[in-house]
Amino acid sequence: MAREFSTVGVVGLGTMGAGIVEVFARNGIDVVAVEISAPALERGRATLKGSTDRAVAKGKLAEADRDALNERVHFAVGLDALHSVDLVIEAVPEHLDLKQRIFAELDRVCRPETILATNTSSLSVTEISVATSRPNQVIGIHFFNPAPVMKLVEVVRTVVTAPEVVADVEALCARLGKVDVTINDRAGFIANALLFGYLNHAVGMFESHYATREDIDAAMKLGCGLPMGPLALMDLIGLDTAYEILDTMYRRGGRDRRHAPVPLLKQMVTAGLLGRKSGRGFYTYERPGSPVVVPDEATPLATDGALADGARAIAKVGVVGSGTMATGIIEVFAKAGYEVVSVTRGMEKSAKVCEAVKTSLNKGVVRGKLAEADRDAALGRISWSATLDHLADVDLVVEAVVEELSVKKALFASLDEICKPGVVLATTTSSLPVIDVAMATQRPADVVGLHFFNPAPVMPLVEVVRTIRTSPEATATARAVCAALGKTGVVCGDRSGFIVNALLFPYLNDAVKMLEASYSTADDIDHAMKLGCGYPMGPFELLDVVGLDVSLAIQRELYLELREPGFAPAPLLEHLVTAGYLGRKTRRGFRDHSHR
Repeated sequence: MAREFSTVGVVGLGTMGAGIVEVFARNGIDVVAVEISAPALERGRATLKGSTDRAVAKGKLAEADRDALNERVHFAVGLDALHSVDLVIEAVPEHLDLKQRIFAELDRVCRPETILATNTSSLSVTEISVATSRPNQVIGIHFFNPAPVMKLVEVVRTVVTAPEVVADVEALCARLGKVDVTINDRAGFIANALLFGYLNHAVGMFESHYATREDIDAAMKLGCGLPMGPLALMDLIGLDTAYEILDTMYRRGGRDRRHAPVPLLKQMVTAGLLGRKSGRGFYTYERPGSPVVVPDEATPLATDGALADGARAIAKVGVVGSGTMATGIIEVFAKAGYEVVSVTRGMEKSAKVCEAVKTSLNKGVVRGKLAEADRDAALGRISWSATLDHLADVDLVVEAVVEELSVKKALFASLDEICKPGVVLATTTSSLPVIDVAMATQRPADVVGLHFFNPAPVMPLVEVVRTIRTSPEATATARAVCAALGKTGVVCGDRSGFIVNALLFPYLNDAVKMLEASYSTADDIDHAMKLGCGYPMGPFELLDVVGLDVSLAIQRELYLELREPGFAPAPLLEHLVTAGYLGRKTRRGFRDHSHR
């Protein structure tokens, strides 16, 4: 029978602590809310009042319920007020010595049967517990911000935490309406261990001038459906907090270079550029604490992403290829008003592409997303051919053939001979070096990558990949074309994975390594990232959709180019691919999809 908690204490009433107070009080539990001083206590009281008043204004909390909630909270200065509570949750800043001092004092003040919990997101619960004479009654209860909204709680047990304490806390989470994942005491737990490696990688990408802050953030929001881009998220978390979490995970987590804070991060923290809380971080904000971004001139390493004038006029576009991607690109250009020449190998394939485009456009009409007249106009702009010679008068060629470098190089060599001077030649490759394709021509300055995402008619993102030989005019033209298509074009250098895959797949690989180490289950890891970070899919759900073989191939490319030990493909991923467990397409991957 799970223990019934009637009164809990919360130490520290910052944003997180006040949120935890609200969670308990909303669920009928009396709370003793403690701070170090009267001014800090008043700030915590104001934070709680502001949150509950906003909930009332939005119709999410009745006034009577708000008043009852507030009556359940007793505010006090000093830990002595916690002498009779059943459970204490500490939510002070992430400094081990501070937490140890607090736990030593709680051990003295609280009843022998009281459970002592820390809300730490990265520090060792074990190291905190040994400051007490009751380490078997110490546990981690990691809420996510904002605590009243976020459903996930990571329950962190140490090697000596009593099983009944774990069971009692799990039952409490259920009473609070939270989804708990129970894990062992390891640096970063689940969510932060996966999230902050990805965030740190994004900071490194920005530090190296690989892409602008805006393009990195747009790429991950639009390409992966994430609620926020990584740099905007760092500003929200606080760069000082992010640095402490990364530094702790690096020191405690085996000194993985993926968690070694990028030097720029330490420099920004030293300079007081902490993100939203200070009014400036990777972005500049209207005022400290405001979410409103304003134009700036001096954000570290920021560039406005402006491209040289001289974008070339594009009226007629050639698309080479017969697969799903080529079909989608043809549709996108035709709907945007461009004259399109579709070139395939043979008229039989050309007829199949034509039929696929018609089918897709007809679906748009049936779903009410496209008028019949617009469908007919789009089809009227497309001509079909089985020879590259019909590309002699186009202004832009987009290649969407098989991902084999020899095939692409041969094609671009042919295009170089056929196309008129000044034509922009674009490859849709998602993994091959664009420069290798460009050097197969005598006009590498005119070659760019245009990485559309599948399905091209739906996905709003295009990665514009410039090589060291690509001219500013060609890059400007590519980005202008993206805008004309209604797409967001993000510009990056010619490096394996570009932006999206370079950030996404190491994160997925880290999740596989976590599973491989038996730290948690695939279900709990997926829950952690969806409920704790707001991701649309968990890493294992996404791996099964993408295909384990595709993921392995991309991860191998990243590792071969960057030679970063942390990017080495997880052996478990390699073994599953070898065994033919490729995800949904084989009905077996990290999960059994045979019933679908």
